[in-house]
Amino acid sequence: MFKLAHNGNVLLDVIEHSPPSAAFIIEALEKSTFCECRIDHDAINAFFKEPNSERSLVVASKHDATLIVTISDDKMLATGELTTAQGGKVLALDQAKQQLIKAGVARGYKQAFLEQLLQQQFELPAGTTAKGILAKGRLPEDGKSSKLLPQVQTLKERLKTPKLREDGTVDMRDFGKLASVEPGALLVRQQPATPGKEGFTVKGDVLPAKAGESNPLVAGDGSEISKTNPLELISTIAGVPVEIQNGMRVDDIFTIADVTVKSGHINFDGSVIVTHNIEPGMKVTAKGDITVMGTVESGELTAQGDITIKQGAIGHQQDDKTLSCKIISNGNIHLSHAQYSYLAGNNIFIERQASHCAMKATQLLQIGQADNPQGKLFGGEILDAGMIIAGEIGNESGAKMLINMAASGQAITAETDECLKELAKTDSQLDTLQATIEKADLLKDAEKKKLLLAKIGATQTHYCQQAEQLEKRLSNLEQHLYGLLNNANLAVNKTLHSGVEIHIFDKVLKTNRSYPPCNVKLQEGKIEIEFKTS
Repeated sequence: MFKLAHNGNVLLDVIEHSPPSAAFIIEALEKSTFCECRIDHDAINAFFKEPNSERSLVVASKHDATLIVTISDDKMLATGELTTAQGGKVLALDQAKQQLIKAGVARGYKQAFLEQLLQQQFELPAGTTAKGILAKGRLPEDGKSSKLLPQVQTLKERLKTPKLREDGTVDMRDFGKLASVEPGALLVRQQPATPGKEGFTVKGDVLPAKAGESNPLVAGDGSEISKTNPLELISTIAGVPVEIQNGMRVDDIFTIADVTVKSGHINFDGSVIVTHNIEPGMKVTAKGDITVMGTVESGELTAQGDITIKQGAIGHQQDDKTLSCKIISNGNIHLSHAQYSYLAGNNIFIERQASHCAMKATQLLQIGQADNPQGKLFGGEILDAGMIIAGEIGNESGAKMLINMAASGQAITAETDECLKELAKTDSQLDTLQATIEKADLLKDAEKKKLLLAKIGATQTHYCQQAEQLEKRLSNLEQHLYGLLNNANLAVNKTLHSGVEIHIFDKVLKTNRSYPPCNVKLQEGKIEIEFKTS
């Protein structure tokens, strides 16, 4: 009844078979060997609406399976849209691969993806469309920065683990045997930075990875880079290991039970550990760290490294209004509580409360435990701090308290003004030299003119270099001030009471009521209070 033309069309001789209806033809096709071919409903229906004199009617057509490959806009994914054959040929694996090549797929192709999609030809009805992933790009993986792996316990780590008594309680004065090393001990092993893993698009474009930052291993006093392994740091003396930036040092250590009139003041080139207390009027000075297991009462501590006081620092106001207890560190200060004490350090961490103290923190002043500081800060004055975090600031009585933040910005401004004056002088000198060059050009004596221009040129180069250095310095000062003001933040986790006078750089805010948890910042040239939502 039906026959196949060379072009793939299925023909019906309408004169010989005289089909009575379109439904008859379709039913006959579905029962024939051409049942999977694409039926031409439009041509069949048109024949019965307007009969014509043509002997043959195209009732269906054969179509091979097709694959359309699409690449995403970001070139990270290639997908295939497979249309199964309708009486025609299935798509072979090699033919499908050719379609991928034509589309420009160069990397990330997996044959399993393609085979899985082509398998749909034998599971789906003829003429059905199926979609699937054919190739995937890979995002670059940035390298990991170098990392220090301490091989010994430092004094700071030791102080975090007090000794357990037999009854299960903790002895806050006993931290076990002192962490110390012998010459030749391995202090730190450096895990080197990794280069990262480059990515690629399905088109084959390379997506470069950022290499991890590699920080050179730093050998502090009492240590050296291993002669056999440049990634290891070795102790050269017996002493206590102390972490420094990108490395470690080993300090000689001086241990004493109490610092009293009997012991005298302590001045030591290494680190000092006081296992009990420091009595009034006594001084401890160290080039390393100072650790006090007990309390400091009206004493004076000065250290190049960190100062840790396991209990508190307690002083009083003297007749000249100064405070009798002074704790000064070039590193960080850690203590339980402070009262009528002067504290100055890079970061100051107080676990419970600070009352009537004068404090100066280059970066952070934190009152309370690290995770959610809830400590109290009242009375006294904050001389300077980059950031302050506390639970409660001021007290319910509204007693006056003064807080200065970003105070070092005034010094930066003064330095900027001085730098601008120097730059103006330099520019003036360059203008004078330019005028001199113009006059020198008028000289008739060629030799004299050449010597003079050479001399002026050398001077001009000097002032140009000076101007460039001043402009670079101005840029650095501007960035430093911007960072200082942008990061200045007074974070209150519980209550900010009335009577607190807050200075941020040259702006002032006085609280006249109590505020719930909030942040106090400098915004658009004004101190604003932002309430915390959670």
